[in-house]
Order: sequence, then structure tokens, then C-alpha cells
Amino acid sequence: MDPSPAPVQRLLVMPDDGAAAVVALIDQAQEQLLLKQFKLQSEAVEQALRRAHERGVAIRVMLNPHTSGGDRWNDEAFALLEGWGFEVAWTSESFPVTHEKSMVIDGRAALIATFNLSDKYFTETRDYGVVSHDPQVIAEVTAGFEADWQRRAFDPRLDVGLVWSNVHSRGQMARVIDSAQETLWIQHPKYVDAVILERIVAARQRGVKVRVLCGGKHGLSDWDVYDTFSSLRVMELFGVKIRRQKALKLHAKLILVDGRAAMTGSMNIDRSAFDVRRELGIEIDAPDVIERLRETFASDWEEAKKYSAPDPLDPAFHEVGELPPDPHFVHN
Repeated sequence: MDPSPAPVQRLLVMPDDGAAAVVALIDQAQEQLLLKQFKLQSEAVEQALRRAHERGVAIRVMLNPHTSGGDRWNDEAFALLEGWGFEVAWTSESFPVTHEKSMVIDGRAALIATFNLSDKYFTETRDYGVVSHDPQVIAEVTAGFEADWQRRAFDPRLDVGLVWSNVHSRGQMARVIDSAQETLWIQHPKYVDAVILERIVAARQRGVKVRVLCGGKHGLSDWDVYDTFSSLRVMELFGVKIRRQKALKLHAKLILVDGRAAMTGSMNIDRSAFDVRRELGIEIDAPDVIERLRETFASDWEEAKKYSAPDPLDPAFHEVGELPPDPHFVHN
């Protein structure tokens, strides 16, 4: 009897599933592996890539050269992979930052994630990844990789459930929020876009029960504090319930609608994420994936405490209850 077919979508949750879940994906590769990554700093992942390379898998890796603040986190990984004989390149110069976190394995599975391939994101942060076995999704993620590798323009399809920046992601996120009729659960660290803010408020105004899990100030740049705190304060004025993630650092990007559909991916709610960076997200409707997202959000919500963002113009209160600053945890 043939084995049961793989589910169309499967969810990874960090830190619950850890680096082992990503290593297992890489260990499955037999022919080809395409990796596009904002940050690669995991020895376990690097060694899995090396094993794949040694068993003859054709691997191409694109790494983002520097953050918006100028940090060059990937220089060491680039040199390491290049020394092992990999095909490795910096991401396309068409984008000031490539924040996408994707992997295609043997043309049979594609990972679209919120987490970087770095030990911090396997152990300390709430993050998600979706493994898709949909041939159309895989083909589009592959086409996006090839376009950026070859420095060509890319015109993605709008009908396969992928969310690309800098193409049409703001409109897709707005459409998902607009579809909410009963509940809207949002788990995002950053709120720096007036269009999405208005859509969230409008959902609350039409009677949708809106919950927002934020990360407070932790990981925000100085210039993003103003917009994020102001947006959270506006949402609270309109009756949105807001809590601050507790224990785990919040790095996830999740919008969950009516317990039936969701969107996750690399893009923050941020003008630059929509308009100038390379980002990739995915829409989700697989019942098993939705249920695990719902359970994870609900658990995080129960552990969290009510949060009222301080006045963005009064820095004396900005650090109240915050996690210690971490220069290596910044929402780009």
C-alpha cells in the first residue's frame, strides 16, 4: 500500500519544534535545495547543509548582506559555505534588505517562515513556519528564487496564496483583515502602517472581537517606537484588546481570522516591509495548521498581561516591564 500523501500544509512552531524540525527538512533533500535567508547563524543547520552537499544535493544559497542598520550578520556563514564549495550569493541588489526566509526541497516542499535560521530563533522566540506541498506554491517560491538569483524582475502570481513584497502584500493583508466577521487575532511586534491600522480599527468598529499580542518595545528601533506605540494606543481607544507577549520574545507575524484562515510570513506590519524589501508570506486554510495556530495564540494570550502602550513622547515610561535590550534582536 502506498504511504499516505503529505498534507498540503504543515506548521512548524518555534521554539517548540526547534532546530531539529529544520534539520529534518534539509536531511530529506536528495536532489536540490534552494535557500534564501535573512540570517544564517546555526551550526546545526550549517552542518545539515554540509551533509546534503556531501551526498550530492545541488544546493544554492542566497544570504542577505546587511541589515537596515548596516550589520553584516551573514559574512561568516557566507565564507563558510563558500569554503565548502557551495553555490552561494548575496541577495538581489534590487532590494535594500531581503527579509524573506524560504527553502525549497527537491521541488516537492517549500518552507515559508517567520524565523531566521539562527539558534536564538529556535530557542527564545515565538515564530512560525509553514511547509507547503502545493505544486503551485513550490513553483512560485522557486520562480522567485530564480529571479533574484539571476537579478531578473519577478511578476508573481496572485492566485496561489503567496504574499510577496514589494509587490502586493499590503493589499493582501488588508483583504485578510477585511474578511474577519467574528474574531481577529493578531500576533505582530511592529505596527508602522496607517492602512493596516485603519483596517484593524474598522474591523473592531463593525463588531469583530480583536485581540492583539504585541512585544512592547523589545526589539523595536528608536524610530519605530513612535508609530508602534501610537498605533497600539489608537487601537486601544477603539476597544481592541491588547496584551504583551510574556516569556518568549515575540518575532512571529500572524493574522488569524475567525478561526478559519490565517496569514503568516516574513513581513512586519511596516511600510518598508510592504514597499521596498523582498518579503514572503503565505495564506493558510489547512484545518490542522489553523488549529495549532489557534492553540498556540490562545496559550500565549493566556500567559500574557494587558498592555497599554506608554506615550511615545515620554521615554521615561518606555522601559517599564520590558525585557533587557538585546542588540542581536531587532525587528528589521
